[in-house]
Amino acid sequence: MKQLIIISQALLTLSFLTGCTSTPTSTPSQNSALNSISKSNAAKEKKGIMQESLDGWLQNDWTPTVEKNEKIQKKYMTEKEEVNSKTIKTSQKEQKTRYTEKEDKPFTLQEYVDKAEAYMEEKPNNYNESNVKKLDSLPVIGK
Repeated sequence: MKQLIIISQALLTLSFLTGCTSTPTSTPSQNSALNSISKSNAAKEKKGIMQESLDGWLQNDWTPTVEKNEKIQKKYMTEKEEVNSKTIKTSQKEQKTRYTEKEDKPFTLQEYVDKAEAYMEEKPNNYNESNVKKLDSLPVIGK
């Protein structure tokens, strides 16, 4: 009797799951009034304030700081020489070495840890200026 119950439950579950996968693809909502108010691609049209802030910080603070570190340059970046065309007056071209990210490598957690360490070495945290001190002073959260 137990085997019959287990087998029937397994068949019912299997038929339910295969029935869900065989339906044609459809939009998440078939309600046209809802789709006219809330479009599913609205997030792709415009970035939010937090995303813009994060992108600006990554571009203006994180990337230049991390790319200056010699360990990061040797381990995760390739060397490219570029010629500065503004200094052709002296008939010698000024060579400048520039490092760029390697294209063919996958991102690893160790790479992030190394870059975070390089960033923290360059810009250490100051307890007096951080938000940690402010949070600790709150009566409910802090001491």
